[in-house]
Amino acid sequence: MALKIRVDSPKVKYTQDYIEAQYEYQTTNVTRTGDKDLKYLVTPVSTNLLIRTQLKVPKLGVMLVGWGGNNGTTITAALLANKMNLSWDTKDGRKSANWYGSLTQASTVKLGSSGSEDIFVPMSWMLPMVNPNDIELDGWDISDMNLADAMERAKVLDFNLQKQLKPYMVDMKPRKSLYYSDFIAANQEQRANNIISGSKIEQLNLIRKDIVEFKSAKNLDQVIVLWTANTERFSSILPGVNDTADNLLKSIKEDHPEISPSTMFAVAATLEGCTYINGSPQNTFVPGAIELAERHKTFIGGDDFKSGQTKLKSVLVDFLVSAGIKPVSIVSYNHLGNNDGYNLSAPQQFRSKEISKSNVVDDVVQSNNILYKPGEHPDHCVVIKYVPYVGDSKRAMDEYTSEIMLGGHNTIVVHNTCEDSLLASPIILDLVILAELCSRITFKQMDYKNEEFSGFHSILSILSYLCKAPLVPQGTPIVNALFKQRAAIENILRACLSLPPENNMLLEYKIRLNKKL
Repeated sequence: MALKIRVDSPKVKYTQDYIEAQYEYQTTNVTRTGDKDLKYLVTPVSTNLLIRTQLKVPKLGVMLVGWGGNNGTTITAALLANKMNLSWDTKDGRKSANWYGSLTQASTVKLGSSGSEDIFVPMSWMLPMVNPNDIELDGWDISDMNLADAMERAKVLDFNLQKQLKPYMVDMKPRKSLYYSDFIAANQEQRANNIISGSKIEQLNLIRKDIVEFKSAKNLDQVIVLWTANTERFSSILPGVNDTADNLLKSIKEDHPEISPSTMFAVAATLEGCTYINGSPQNTFVPGAIELAERHKTFIGGDDFKSGQTKLKSVLVDFLVSAGIKPVSIVSYNHLGNNDGYNLSAPQQFRSKEISKSNVVDDVVQSNNILYKPGEHPDHCVVIKYVPYVGDSKRAMDEYTSEIMLGGHNTIVVHNTCEDSLLASPIILDLVILAELCSRITFKQMDYKNEEFSGFHSILSILSYLCKAPLVPQGTPIVNALFKQRAAIENILRACLSLPPENNMLLEYKIRLNKKL
C-alpha cells in the first residue's frame, strides 16, 4: 500500500516491509513526601522505544454474531453502498453513501504546521489501514432470515437504498448461532429458529469450524469476530468454573450452564487465533476468557458500543468537573423501539446495560478531590423503556444538576434523538480497522539490543474511545473521558511515525525568541 505521508527524519526508517520509528516515551513518577508543605515529588521518566509497523495490510474478514440484527444488516448495507458508490432519492433530496460517524474514515488529525497554517489529514492517512471496500463479511444469527429481509425488518435505511441493496443481500444467510434462553430475554425465543444444537463442546467446535471455513473460502489472512447480538444478563464469576482459562475450558466440556453464548464465541475466536470484540454490555470477558486470550496472544476488546447518550455524557461530565463545577445528580432516560430495546425490557438484560452506562463518570469524579470527598459521587440514575413506535430512532433525555459557588446550582437538560444503528455501524468499522492495525504494530526498548519485538497487550484498551465500559489490563487506570481516549489513539499513531504527541500547547506562538522555533 502506498504511503500518504512520509516523515523526513533520521529517526524513521522505511523499508519495503515496515516503518520503524524511534520514540522517546515520557511519563512522570509521583511520590508522597510526608512533608506538610511539599506534598509530592515528581520525577520525569523517559523510555526509548523502537516501534515497528508492518506495511502490508492483510485481507480481512469480519464475522458478526447477530449478523441479521439491526447493526449487522446496517453495517453490511453500508459496506456495500460505499463500495458501489450508491446514491438514492429521499424526501430531503439525493443522498450518497459515506462513512460519516467513523473515526478512521471521516475524522482528521493535525499533522503539523506550514508557516501559520495548521495541516490536517484524514486519520486513515497516518498509517496503512484496511480499506473498508476490501472487508469480507460473514456471521451467525439465531434467526435464519436472509440479510435483505432482515434489513427490511430493521426499518433503518431509506426504502430506495434498500431496493438497490436487496439483490446483493438476499443470498446472504447467517450461520446457525447459539441460543441459551437463560441469558437473553424470553421475548427473543420467537426469533430463534437457526440454532446450533448439541453439547457446549460440540457447539464450540462447530463455531471454530465456521471460522476456518470462512477464512479458507475467502482466502483471508485474518478474521475478526465481533458480537453485535442481544445483550445478555451478567454471568456469575464462579471459582472452578470461569475464573481461569483451564477451568473455563473444562466447564465447556462439562456443559456448565453458567457459560454464556458470548463467552463461547470469545473462546472459539481465541482458539482460532482471532481477535474478538464485544459490542454489548454483558461481562463476556470473564477472568478465564481473558487469561485464555493472553495465553494465545490474541486480542480482545469491549464492552458495548459508545454511540449516543453515553458518548455525550463522557464529554459533559469531563467538561463540568474540569471547569471546577460539581455534578451532583445525573439522570438519564432512554426509550427505543428496536429489538435491542425489546430485549432490554427484561430486568436482567437491562441491569447489564445499566452497569455499562453508569460507570462512565467514575474516573472523572475520582480525578478531582477538591469537589468530591473520598467515596462521594453524583446520584446517577439510568432508565430504559421499550417504545415500539420509535423503532431504531432512540430518544435520550438527560438532566445534569451541579453545585456552583456559594450554594448555587446549575442544571443542563439535553434531548438527544439518535438513529441507533446508523451511529453504531461506523463504530463497528472503526473497531475492526483499529484492532487489525494493532496486530501490525510491535515495540521494543532501544536500550536492550537483544530484546525481541512484542505487541500490544491482549486487552486492546486503545479501543476505549468506541466502547462504553472500557476493558483494560489489570492495574491499568480506566479512562472514560472521551477526548483523552481519542488523544490516545491519535498520539499512538503519531508515535509510530516518531512524531511528538499533539499537546495543543502551541508554545511557538506564545513566547518571544530571537530565533523562531
